[in-house]
Amino acid sequence: MILDAARAAASQLFTRPFRGAFFKSLGLTLLVLAGLWFGLRELFEFYVLPFLNVFMPDLPGWAGWLGLVGALFAGIGLALGLALLIAPITAIIAGLFLDDVAEAVETTSYPDDPPGSPVPLVPAIVMSIKFLGVVILGNLLALLLLLVPGVNMIAFFIVNGYLLGREFFEFAAMRYRPEAEAKALRRRHGSTVFLAGLVIAAFLAVPFLNLLTPLFAAAMMVHLHKMVSAETPAFQPANRSASAP
Repeated sequence: MILDAARAAASQLFTRPFRGAFFKSLGLTLLVLAGLWFGLRELFEFYVLPFLNVFMPDLPGWAGWLGLVGALFAGIGLALGLALLIAPITAIIAGLFLDDVAEAVETTSYPDDPPGSPVPLVPAIVMSIKFLGVVILGNLLALLLLLVPGVNMIAFFIVNGYLLGREFFEFAAMRYRPEAEAKALRRRHGSTVFLAGLVIAAFLAVPFLNLLTPLFAAAMMVHLHKMVSAETPAFQPANRSASAP
């Protein structure tokens, strides 16, 4: 079941709806990073450099070139530092497009089923921030255990597998059912969701490919939710908006 869901998600990963969501999220990410780079550079030039000139006014003229070289290297270092933020910031922004991905999966793979209802904007943003927290937490824990051979990788996969599986499965389930029912279904199939989360964690561990993690995880969990719902008669999906009082 898990491998079938992963294969189905991977086969759709580079289709038009997925490419559209990826390029939109990546484009917004680059705009955010560019804004941060220019903003921090301006802060350095208008506040840090004048501060140095005030407290060190007797520097020889050639020292100004050192300041320019230092500013250049600072800009390069800042750009490299911001490059490390591409994956987590893309993860946050991609959360705004997960419903587009889920709808594309439902339309193409399950055309005879009733469509799900989009998760409201505020919960979608909260889930994106939680995803970022999951990534940071998992990597921090792995770093803390870095000195214990092998344990850091185990910690990375266990923490990320559990948290990513939980968050993305509940996202897929909440398109069809209230939050409490989505959580109950996730607990009922906890081991399956955890193992699916390990697949997502493995995807997350691949450089560059990890930019697609939110889209892959959303698609995979849509497939998995359909499969476990079909095997759980008490949790047959009903459109979330139709079941709301």
